[in-house]
Amino acid sequence: MFLGEYEHSIDDKHRLAIPAEIRDQLDQAHGGHDLVVAPGANELLWLWPESTFQDLASALGGSLVGDENMLDFERLFFSQAARMSLDSAGRIRLPERLISQYALSGSVMILGVRDHLELCVPGDWRQQQKQLEQSHGQIWSMARKALAQRTDNSQGQD
Repeated sequence: MFLGEYEHSIDDKHRLAIPAEIRDQLDQAHGGHDLVVAPGANELLWLWPESTFQDLASALGGSLVGDENMLDFERLFFSQAARMSLDSAGRIRLPERLISQYALSGSVMILGVRDHLELCVPGDWRQQQKQLEQSHGQIWSMARKALAQRTDNSQGQD
């Protein structure tokens, strides 16, 4: 599980240092240093351990004769994804096309979000964080309702 927020910099060679705490999680829980970077659902760049990404991709099922919307999603999503390995200094090299697309340069905020990491501009994150904190009670309430609904649905399938 990834937790916390870390501010690091992308260097001129598009390398981003991954915090030691996150590298330790990769070693312990995922058995390696390979990550997959891809566009996330919230218009941020997301990083998954490769094993987690493979599990998520497998859960989508086969696309040989898939739903047209799923085919469009897969084409857009997987074509923009990239596999990366940590170098000996604990850095990854982000693809230039994704750095440009997500306006990342210089200082970057790395957010631990349970099963993945998110990369964003620090000022943008601080602004979003402030907005989210203003809706704290409502966000918790919606999360509890979604969890209760998920629990009800899973119990109905048993």
